[in-house]
Amino acid sequence: MAAAAAGCGKRERAAEGSVPSHLKNHAAQYAKDPHAAALAWFRDARFGLFMHYGLYSILGRGEWVMFREAIPVAEYEKLKEQFRPDKFDADFITDLALQAGMNYVNITARHHDSFCLFDSKHSDYTSVNSPAKRDLVGELAVQCRKKGLGLFLYYSYALDWWHPYFYSREHNPMARPAYKQPEPRYLWKKDEDFARYIEFAHGQLKELLTNYGPLAGIWFDPIMGYYARPDLFPIHETYAMIRKLQPQTLLCFKQGATGTEDFAAPERTGQSLAERVRKQYGDAKAKIAGDAWEANKTKHNEICDTLQPHIWGYKKDDDDKHLDADETLKRLAQSFGQDCNLLMNTGPLPDGSIHPVDVKTLREVGRRIRENGWPSPMAPAPVKEKKGGAALQ
Repeated sequence: MAAAAAGCGKRERAAEGSVPSHLKNHAAQYAKDPHAAALAWFRDARFGLFMHYGLYSILGRGEWVMFREAIPVAEYEKLKEQFRPDKFDADFITDLALQAGMNYVNITARHHDSFCLFDSKHSDYTSVNSPAKRDLVGELAVQCRKKGLGLFLYYSYALDWWHPYFYSREHNPMARPAYKQPEPRYLWKKDEDFARYIEFAHGQLKELLTNYGPLAGIWFDPIMGYYARPDLFPIHETYAMIRKLQPQTLLCFKQGATGTEDFAAPERTGQSLAERVRKQYGDAKAKIAGDAWEANKTKHNEICDTLQPHIWGYKKDDDDKHLDADETLKRLAQSFGQDCNLLMNTGPLPDGSIHPVDVKTLREVGRRIRENGWPSPMAPAPVKEKKGGAALQ
């Protein structure tokens, strides 16, 4: 009995020794249940930094520019040769997050245009294959691990405007840009073709979960792309793969696909998408959306918001319209009023640097938190109907 207890103690100490740096204050719980430890950490984390960065940043017209302006795939791809994130500084970014009082960072490892900020054997459409020859996810992972910040990776699981075998506009108007002429790169013809996209997505997720150390979470988007054709996505298989590869990694898919997500992360205020889904896709799919939200809404969740007005990737025309510290602290208080963390977004400039207005704002927010404590919870802002449909959801 004593020998067995000693053996158990050694295993627990070994587990504590390998605890991810962001979970160091939950080491004992991590040794027994990594997932429970991660959930406890997330509840305490309160505040995170979101970053939308990619080829779209070069154009300075937001992350949906390829879709909104119906830029042909071959033309948009040329931006890869202009991608030079010379001032993307993971050391600076993580220091800024800490200065702001944040406990985690989330970056767009792959957005809807499919350009990847990491090295991948499943695509050459990456930052490593650009003139930069840099793995930005890897650089950020090193700094987050060094400084005890949790790293979430945003992955556009339910939308891809580049991959040949993603489904068509026939099923979801956001699935492809509204090209006047057929896009020759799009090869999807029947539902069975979608398996090629899933193979691609699963391959990349395995890379993210095995090549970059312990992750705080995988953050999927956009949920409306899932609700449009839930039958095409092996969502339970995807979730099981992630949990097997990294048991502590938290799962988020906006308002929820199955209700088994670890937290929901609606934009700006907590809300169900069931009515919107009902109008677009009918009652059966609205039930999926409603059931998932009902299962997730009582959890400790997250509100995502952006320092620019409505846009997440850099938009040059909004340079003088960013949130200030007062408004950012108000958004933080409104998130706390909904029992949520706040994930606040900045859209890095084309060169990868953080917008100077956002740097000033986040540093001032951190200064006030250190001096005055966290803001008191307050009621959320009223929900406003979106126009145009092109948003994170």
